[in-house]
Amino acid sequence: TPVTEDAFMMEETVIEEIKLQVGRTGQVTPLAIVTPVRVAGSTISKCTLHNFDYIKEKDIRVGDTVKIRKAGDVIPEIATVVMSKRDKQQEYIVPTVCPVCGEILEKEDGQVALRCTNSECGAQSFRAIEHFASREAMDIDGLGSANIKALIDANLISSAADLYDLTAEDLLPL
Repeated sequence: TPVTEDAFMMEETVIEEIKLQVGRTGQVTPLAIVTPVRVAGSTISKCTLHNFDYIKEKDIRVGDTVKIRKAGDVIPEIATVVMSKRDKQQEYIVPTVCPVCGEILEKEDGQVALRCTNSECGAQSFRAIEHFASREAMDIDGLGSANIKALIDANLISSAADLYDLTAEDLLPL
C-alpha cells in the first residue's frame, strides 16, 4: 500500500474519557479526552467526536488506542481505532439525559444531534451569554468565559438581557 502524506500527520494516543458538552442550542456533543500527544506541531489532549453516530460508526470506546490527526490542519479528530490494541473496552452508551440539568435528550427526525429540551438548562444559558458577548456578536471586551461564570455564580445574570441591568456596585465585589 502506498504511504500517503496524511499518514505522517497521525499519532497514536489513548482515549482516557468521553466528556459531554452542551451548546447554546442544547446540542450535546461528545469530546474525547486523550493522553496528550504532539500532532502537527501542537500538543493535543482533546478530540472532537462530532456526534454519537460518529462514535458508533468508528466503534470508539474509552480506553481504546486511536490514531488522531488534525482535520483541515486545525481540529483534532480521531482518524481510526487501533483494533489490534483493543482489550476489553466497553461499548460507549449514548446518554439519555442532559449531563448538566438532567432533562431528557431528544433527537429530531432526520437529525444526528441529541438535544437538551430544557430552555433553562444552565449550560445553554452560559453558552448563549458567551455567544452574545463574543466578537462575532456584541464584541463585549473583557466578558469572556471566566467572567460570565463569575456573574452567573454570583446570581447576577442568567441571560444576556441581565447584562443590561448590571451596575458598577454589582461588579465591585467580583
